[in-house]
Amino acid sequence: MNIKISNIFKGDKVIWMVFFFLCIISVVEVFSASSGLTYKSQDYLTPIIKHAGMLIFGAVVTVITLNIPWKYFKLTTPFLLLISLFTLIWVLVGGEDINGAQRVIKFMGQTFQPSEIAKGTLILATAHILSAMQYENGADPRAFKFIMILTLPIAGLIFVENLSTAVLLCSVIFLMMFIGRVPLRQLGKLLGIVTVIGVVVVSFVLIAGKSKDEKAAEEISKEMVVEEKKDENFIDKMFHRADTWKARLMKFIDNEEVAAKDYDLDKDAQVGHANIAIATSNVIGKGPGNSVERDFLSQAFSDFIFAIIIEEMGILGAIGVVFLYIILLFRCARIASRCERNFPAFLVMGLGLLLVIQATFNMLVAVGLAPVTGQPLPLISKGGTSTIINCAYIGAILSVSRSVKKTHTQKTESEIEEKEAELATAKI
Repeated sequence: MNIKISNIFKGDKVIWMVFFFLCIISVVEVFSASSGLTYKSQDYLTPIIKHAGMLIFGAVVTVITLNIPWKYFKLTTPFLLLISLFTLIWVLVGGEDINGAQRVIKFMGQTFQPSEIAKGTLILATAHILSAMQYENGADPRAFKFIMILTLPIAGLIFVENLSTAVLLCSVIFLMMFIGRVPLRQLGKLLGIVTVIGVVVVSFVLIAGKSKDEKAAEEISKEMVVEEKKDENFIDKMFHRADTWKARLMKFIDNEEVAAKDYDLDKDAQVGHANIAIATSNVIGKGPGNSVERDFLSQAFSDFIFAIIIEEMGILGAIGVVFLYIILLFRCARIASRCERNFPAFLVMGLGLLLVIQATFNMLVAVGLAPVTGQPLPLISKGGTSTIINCAYIGAILSVSRSVKKTHTQKTESEIEEKEAELATAKI
């Protein structure tokens, strides 16, 4: 029986342990944080049964992916790039609206988020380019150009409906180029250009975005001229998220202290109830299932689940979750350092950085250190496409670790055989 289990859970055992701990935390906390869903449906078990089923299916995806040799990941890169570009354009044209943004598409009765597939695909392509153009003195300067040719259209398409995901992806690609020894001169220029673009984008958002009062006045004027609503121009259609971006930036920038009695929980409900959840945790937490703010906090089971974790498990529980992601990143770095080839090393580091940086985004938002971004907590938040894709990422990391372990074992065995042969020769 033990042999069969070890044959299933191949690869780095520490990463497997981190994966299972995160899944256990996910089941407990999502069940607790889904009170809003259970109240609406009057069904207390269906939401968590669906989520647990999704995690089980994700574990199966992990096992399947880890049994695919990493060299075959290279072969899928061109096909995944085409699929990613096609689906990203599709979601802009005919995507379904969720919370004011078109982020999912429906196919054969199922919905999925193309940006989740695009993130892994771009990391795969970047690892491919960096490994193919790696020399003793660093990466070929042309590698930077090829990576930018792929990154700009993919990140640009994601940017229109999901700014935080585009920023997350670009951050990971930048770090991969730094690890891949792309010339610092090129990276410095890129940082300068990004800074300028960032200033322009923020300025545009602050100018083009409308406050609630301005939007209300605009709606009244549009009611007077009904035809204007039909003739929505291209700029308005492409940048309709500017209002949301402006509201989030202004909330984050506004450092004015507000007395508890004057705080508007209707206007700033997410941030307010997240702060209450953290403040009332009393360090040790209220215990699993005893959250109060889950009943008031929108997206408690997704974007703000870390606030619920702090409320129920306390500071120690929160530190434990952070520690799990840190372990994941360090194990990825260890696996990468033991790879004999560049592609699997860059792939493992890219996927590890993606998961950990996304987790960092989510946790910083939950504790009020970053603007609201809408990024789920990997492998913990309730989700569909994101859960399955993240499990596939873990499977890819385990696939590389499995090949590294096999190579290391073979080298050890050959070294032992050589030593035995030397000893036998010495005796003769």
